[in-house]
Amino acid sequence: MKKIFILLITVATCVHALAGHLMLDGKYTCPGDGIYPGTERTFQVYVPEQYDGLQPACLYVGLDGVLCHAPQVMDSLISIGQMPVTIGVFLQPGIINDSHGQVIRYNRSNEFDATDDTFARFLETELLPAVGQMTTSDGQRIVLSRHGSDHMIFGLSSGGIAAFTAAWHRPDLFGRVFSGVGTFVAMRGGNDLQAIVRKSEPRPLRIFLQDGSNDAWNPLFGHWYEGNRMLATALEFAGYDCKFDWSEGGHNVHRATQIFAEVMKWMWHDWPAPITCGTTRNDLLASLLVDGQDWKASTSSAIAVQRHDMAIYPDSAFAVKCHPGSNYLWQYRLENGNLTCGQRFYWLHSLDNALLHITAMTFDGNGNLWVVTDEGIQICDQNGRVRGIITLPCRPQDVNEISFGHQQVVITTRQGYTYHRSMNVTPPVPGKRPASQGQG
Repeated sequence: MKKIFILLITVATCVHALAGHLMLDGKYTCPGDGIYPGTERTFQVYVPEQYDGLQPACLYVGLDGVLCHAPQVMDSLISIGQMPVTIGVFLQPGIINDSHGQVIRYNRSNEFDATDDTFARFLETELLPAVGQMTTSDGQRIVLSRHGSDHMIFGLSSGGIAAFTAAWHRPDLFGRVFSGVGTFVAMRGGNDLQAIVRKSEPRPLRIFLQDGSNDAWNPLFGHWYEGNRMLATALEFAGYDCKFDWSEGGHNVHRATQIFAEVMKWMWHDWPAPITCGTTRNDLLASLLVDGQDWKASTSSAIAVQRHDMAIYPDSAFAVKCHPGSNYLWQYRLENGNLTCGQRFYWLHSLDNALLHITAMTFDGNGNLWVVTDEGIQICDQNGRVRGIITLPCRPQDVNEISFGHQQVVITTRQGYTYHRSMNVTPPVPGKRPASQGQG
């Protein structure tokens, strides 16, 4: 048994050979200051015989360990050139033991069903660096590509939603996703993902969903098949490179195993071409986004601290204000500088039941409210509903102000950076009331 120590994290490994590949066995204990403190988990690392330790390999992360005969399928596809040389990491969820070694917490649902970016951060900052410290029996280090298009993640059930959300939050970390019988139901907010997908600008992801019409593992939480079909229509609407497999199966691994090889062929069919963003059918986003335009950063010497908990309508008829402890924004009539007739009005999206950090807001010339939040820049119509979500170029807590230039959105940060992005946006005209959008 060989032990490799990484800071306070211990990864124990042993090596055994199977036909065509090596499997490295590891055990990972999360330190007290880690993302999932005190959790213990086992994992295996698959190393194909074609791996030479010199060129960075692609990455496959499989949740709940080895499923769908993945190592054998990968051996076959790599050998005939239908997928690149790929390192596989097969991970079990964490558990917490008491001082007597008895399990007091199964962390699977907490890790996998959550819809925020916590699990993706765990993979990036703790598990994958630990894998990168491992060596094969002949001394080869595990060297992984750093490109999201070279990384795939797969999971089943709660692992299926974990795979999707890890890639959703971090397409730079995982560009390819296979979710089998995914738990897109009301366990920890998975039922909200289809709405977020519809309203968000497309991300560079390739996605395969699989489920069966008899999949209702626990009707208390919802119908798994319906949840998957709703996410599928959202992905198509939002312009993703996606495929689906619908059968009469139930909540099990059988169908995913049957189609696994074909899914892997499709997932990697045009590698090494990068995965690109599609074209959304969201009418607001389609009117705003400019093809090929992303955020561009520059530095600025002037950093003005703006009041970010209030926005005033272009003609000063009303104001919008944050209220501590709420994801609602309140609208007030503005009379002689006084706020009256306040009502909670603007409803913002929040994944994982979290209280949003709202750090800046402003109105455009059409009367839409742009709000900087943890979930991106949420754009609300005049009736207080989010119609589009734009990806932020930085952490929301760093944002100082959001404003508009000539067909540009401009973000300034507290650190002195300015981000510009070309968009078909109409700046507000002070004193001029935007045209009414009606009841809508």
